[in-house]
Amino acid sequence: MKSLLAINTVAFKTMVVREVRRFTRIWVQTIVPPAISALLYLTIFGTLIGSRIGEMDGHRYIDFIVPGIIMMAVITNSYSNAVSSFFGAKFQHYLEELLVAPVHIVVILAGFVAGGVARGLAVGALVAAVSLFFTDITVQNPLLTILVVVLTSTLFAIGGVINAVFAKSFDDVSVIPNFVLTPLTYLGGIFYSVKMLPDFWESVSMFNPVLYMINGFRYGILGSSDFDIRWSLFVILVFIVVLGSVALFLLNRGIGIKQ
Repeated sequence: MKSLLAINTVAFKTMVVREVRRFTRIWVQTIVPPAISALLYLTIFGTLIGSRIGEMDGHRYIDFIVPGIIMMAVITNSYSNAVSSFFGAKFQHYLEELLVAPVHIVVILAGFVAGGVARGLAVGALVAAVSLFFTDITVQNPLLTILVVVLTSTLFAIGGVINAVFAKSFDDVSVIPNFVLTPLTYLGGIFYSVKMLPDFWESVSMFNPVLYMINGFRYGILGSSDFDIRWSLFVILVFIVVLGSVALFLLNRGIGIKQ
């Protein structure tokens, strides 16, 4: 009889392969649209408007917004893949099979999160490739850049799972992305530096976790940030621990799953 470790290893690999095949099979719907959106952002904000703005924090405006646009694509797609996949598992009632199987809930969560991370990184890489047609920036700190984008992708994939746990319909799946995720992302310093804001609004912006993720990624690419990069890593890790614990608690109790 196979050991529990072997069973969980096979289960995790199977889930990851399924998740990757799921979004690559419909790549026209999952991977291409974010690249087109990035192309529009870079054309309108980077080229047309950016030429009039000049520099931002010592960088060309288009160079300044590229990290934010990449990170926005990573965040959105990591979240979307996890929430849609997990809710689909609930809706089609095969999630129960995973829960009754001899597979640890950590492995189940990791499988869905890994799928979200895979899609987020795939889209991020494509958006980064598109940005090369507009800018010639070089990554200043490759290891930090990879670390921040992977951690951020992991965080929002976990958030997607939590959203899917409470979702009771397909409409519920889009509530958080539309009313929470999108505002936080756009107000996270993609198109501007928080140093430009009045003191009050700069202080308010510091409560936006997305700001730390975008600045951490921007620091890895451009070498500049609105604050100490250690704060970015700290905030991301804290949110991963908190949301990860919440997700495991929900799965363990079967909240939103067991009726």
